[in-house]
Amino acid sequence: MNFIPYARQEIGDADIDAVAMVLRSDWLTQGPAVERFEQAVAQYCGAAHAVAVNSATSALHLACLALGVGPGDLGWTTPNTFVASANCLLHCGASVDFVDIEATTLNIDVAALEAKLIRARNAGRLPKVVIPVHFAGHPCDMAGIRSLADEYGFKVVEDASHAVGARCQGRPVGSGAHADLTVFSFHPVKIMTTGEGGMVLSNDAGLIRQVALLRSHGITRDPAEMEGQSEGGWYYQQIGLGYNYRMTDIQAALGTAQLSRLDDFLARRRSLARRYDALLADLPLNRLHPDDGSAWHLYPIRLHDAARRRQVFEHMRAAGIGVNVHYIPVHLQPWYRRMGFKPGDFPAAEAYYAGALTLPLYPGLSDMDQERVVQVLRQALI
Repeated sequence: MNFIPYARQEIGDADIDAVAMVLRSDWLTQGPAVERFEQAVAQYCGAAHAVAVNSATSALHLACLALGVGPGDLGWTTPNTFVASANCLLHCGASVDFVDIEATTLNIDVAALEAKLIRARNAGRLPKVVIPVHFAGHPCDMAGIRSLADEYGFKVVEDASHAVGARCQGRPVGSGAHADLTVFSFHPVKIMTTGEGGMVLSNDAGLIRQVALLRSHGITRDPAEMEGQSEGGWYYQQIGLGYNYRMTDIQAALGTAQLSRLDDFLARRRSLARRYDALLADLPLNRLHPDDGSAWHLYPIRLHDAARRRQVFEHMRAAGIGVNVHYIPVHLQPWYRRMGFKPGDFPAAEAYYAGALTLPLYPGLSDMDQERVVQVLRQALI
């Protein structure tokens, strides 16, 4: 029997042709394909600006740097995410804390966020930035978060690594309706891919200029940004301490080709999610029920009997079903425990993790293979 992974990229002839065209061109990096990709994604999302980078991890780091996050500052995110959502704050020299999740959506709990903000204001220690994460492709309550941001004065970096193509309260994720900056991921397991890659979107030209500057060593060739006069057409200045976080034209060409099929990818993911809902209805597990705007990056379930999770995981892996677990709560990682976090700090995230299992979901998953996934899961549970 073929192995069924939990996720897989969908590469077609048009993707290969787009990459081959770049390979035959004069530009492999820092060329026109990157700008075309940025413009295409910004237009799709209804955002004013976009900057492509080499990973979503880099995008998160640059977003925080553009907001001026640094030593002495505090940032909050959710424990139910990949470690990059929190690490970006540490890379800036800031401190990190977390807000627990809702048991139903598995996203940041806005009521818990508000309660924590009240305590933080009373203690004189409000966050400079909050990073909500659209877990599994299901958008957070961004309007609620924006309202709190306006009241308490923090910035919002929307970690939409799972949510390319999702819609939040009627608008595309990435439109900037409720966030200062939005981050996408184009890793192969995500909705669409550039191999590795990420993007920062914003409607704030100043923030985006900072992201673009820091993406490439802090170097500018714009005379208007230089100290003193330009010495000629070759001249550049380093005006900030940046990084080499650039995306190549090869990656951007793949991304532009993938973007043309994004709506088809999303339609298939949503169809598969609905089929899972029906096929799993009688099994002892909880399913995520996001609204129609979800991008369905993942199909997570939570077993009623959490003690059986490892047994079920190993049974399915042995049967060639590449289930996974998303996520080990960040605060339980050894690095974060050394900062003082401990079990029991964020009980909703920990309770979800204890029984969590991610089932295969990707556009190329056939109905027959999906039925095999459910059959093997049923055997493991009953």
